[in-house]
Amino acid sequence: MKLSLWPALPLAITSCLGQVAYAAPDNGFVEDSSLTLTHRNFYFYRNNLNNPGGQNYREEWAHGLMLDYRSGYTQGTVGFGVDAYAQLGLKLDSGRGRTGTGLLPVDSDGRAEDEYSEAGGALKARISKTELKYGNLTPLNPVFGTGSARLFTTYANGFQLTSNELKGLQLDAGHFTSGNDSASTNDDGALKALYAGVETRSVDYLGGSYALSDQLSVSLYGSQFADIWRQYYANANYSYALSENQSLNLDFNLYRTNDYGQRLAGKIDNTTWSLAAAYKVGAHRLTLAYQRVDGDEPFDYLGFDQQPGTSIFLANSVQILDFNAPNERSWQLRYDLDMAPFGVPGLSFMSRYVSGDHIDDSHYDGGPNGAYGRYGSDGKRWERDIEARYVVQEGKAKDLSIRVRQASIRSTAQVARADTTDNNEVRVIIEYPLNIF
Repeated sequence: MKLSLWPALPLAITSCLGQVAYAAPDNGFVEDSSLTLTHRNFYFYRNNLNNPGGQNYREEWAHGLMLDYRSGYTQGTVGFGVDAYAQLGLKLDSGRGRTGTGLLPVDSDGRAEDEYSEAGGALKARISKTELKYGNLTPLNPVFGTGSARLFTTYANGFQLTSNELKGLQLDAGHFTSGNDSASTNDDGALKALYAGVETRSVDYLGGSYALSDQLSVSLYGSQFADIWRQYYANANYSYALSENQSLNLDFNLYRTNDYGQRLAGKIDNTTWSLAAAYKVGAHRLTLAYQRVDGDEPFDYLGFDQQPGTSIFLANSVQILDFNAPNERSWQLRYDLDMAPFGVPGLSFMSRYVSGDHIDDSHYDGGPNGAYGRYGSDGKRWERDIEARYVVQEGKAKDLSIRVRQASIRSTAQVARADTTDNNEVRVIIEYPLNIF
């Protein structure tokens, strides 16, 4: 893996492995096994307002069953285990002309499939607190993150090494060559640069996080998308208790992306960062965030065949928009309310408004492979999100969650055509995890 990363990270991995106390697992392969069945019911509605000649209306309803098995590890210096999953998606409501929500695969006639399913797994080995896994995996980090924004979780295929040998230090490395969308059974789908739409043959990453104290933590990561880019990430997170029921949290994120190899997406020279400050008092939390893109191309990140990953740890990456357009600067105001102090534990509300402007790629020169350059100049947009969520706290329905999310976005015409059309959206998600053993 040819990465120009921080020398401290590979040295730290070596140091950790050299200090391993080869302790056998507490129990064993069977004793530490778990099996969980999760039901997820998902309704998705989106009305596109300015998409001439395109699909203006999307509405689908689906139900998913996800069976997740995780074994323990065999006894001995090196423990071995296996993880496996199976999932079944069922169409509850759809129709030709209403597809494209990402909940259900679409056939050649433009109709949603009645059902779809897949299964997979991974082999794993452990020495002390260092684990190596190979197979269908769900890494989640700032430079390579899968996600579950629709019915099922997206899986990537490859290797992942994680280590927690030293207190407060977590290391993570991976090599992946393919993946699949949550609404697809294609196990060997492409990994790509999402906004460029360009495929890469492999992705390598290396990074970690370290808790300097109970209040301050830092993270460093780097990734290489073969023949597209090298991307680096840094984070600092600080929490400070002002009083018994008041606290302040500061979170800073920074990405640096440069083209690499054959430059399949063209020239890339992008620095993007965000800073968020959250003030919490009792049941209330108020967050103010600022985000800035410095580059004539958008800040780009991991995508699969049709859907995005979650490799964008920026404050203003919200329900629909990422506010990552060329040279975009954006502000966010967010309010959260926890109803537990008012006698309704498990109930919470959230609302936020994000406004972006100065969108400009009129000076974009991506060379012969340039894959961006379509936002125009002086673009603006905004997104408003409202969410209510309730989690059952006890009884037979314990951990059942119900979440209702509404979002609206508006933007100047050129930005809407380049990124996401203006729309109003509603999502209703009901989820119930059942621990079988």
